[in-house]
Amino acid sequence: MSILVNKNSKVLVQGITGSEGTFHATQMLEYGTQIVAGVTPGKGGQKALDGRIPVFDTVEEARAKTGADVSIIFVPPAFAADAIIEAAYAGLDLVVCITEGIPVHDMVRVKRIIDMEGTRLVGPNCPGIITVDECKLGIMPGFITKKGTIGVVSKSGTLTYEAIGQLVSAGLGQTTAIGIGGDPIIGTSMRDVLELFEADPETEGVVIIGEIGGQMEIEAARWAQEHMTKPVVGFIAGQTAPPGRRMGHAGAIVSGGDDTAEAKMRILTECGVTVCQSVASIGETMKQVLNP
Repeated sequence: MSILVNKNSKVLVQGITGSEGTFHATQMLEYGTQIVAGVTPGKGGQKALDGRIPVFDTVEEARAKTGADVSIIFVPPAFAADAIIEAAYAGLDLVVCITEGIPVHDMVRVKRIIDMEGTRLVGPNCPGIITVDECKLGIMPGFITKKGTIGVVSKSGTLTYEAIGQLVSAGLGQTTAIGIGGDPIIGTSMRDVLELFEADPETEGVVIIGEIGGQMEIEAARWAQEHMTKPVVGFIAGQTAPPGRRMGHAGAIVSGGDDTAEAKMRILTECGVTVCQSVASIGETMKQVLNP
């Protein structure tokens, strides 16, 4: 089992003919992801990735001709919002947007439309999703993962990889790892992912990687306190960040109250999440809570 994607997911790549799209789609294909189409307006009829993947002008056409049900977007910020909306209007079940720097105003429009269309968006400004040994969508390095029973959800791209590395070092593999992105407006929240992992019979524990700013980690922890039957291990980045200064992600800014690292760590602990002081202890901590 897995969440969101698996070996049967039929993937189309929006922006496949660009440098980023070509590079990462090649990596995804080599991992085993079932890429069935690419989309670049004006380049329909061409072949991408050394002639292996047909390119279409529109998502609607690509879906009709190939049966694609998932899209991943490597499109520049100025056009990425429209790319997400096009995929939603084409009826795709899942859209993953890697693009960083999409204006917040554009994402307000995107959020309204994907909610109306019933399309799940992961991102933007995220590393994507990997269901180990089945499907890789995005820029996560597949070689660091190991098949197992731990789910990973993170607002930070780099710390997603570090958490996976720590789990593998502790002898623990992953079911699915998801980077949800750290922008102020994203498609899928930490709570959404916890619900999916709770429903997945093969996931036995979950790691959440949060950071300063916003209330997402608190909402997820409070939901977990009421509904999760599986252990959750957490880490909050930005413990030394000064108030009022944006740190990395557009959403990572402390405005006061419960969005500091200290407050989030306290609330997560109160909700039953086992909180790590350092990202380096995630693997061993999960091992301990699984085998008390």
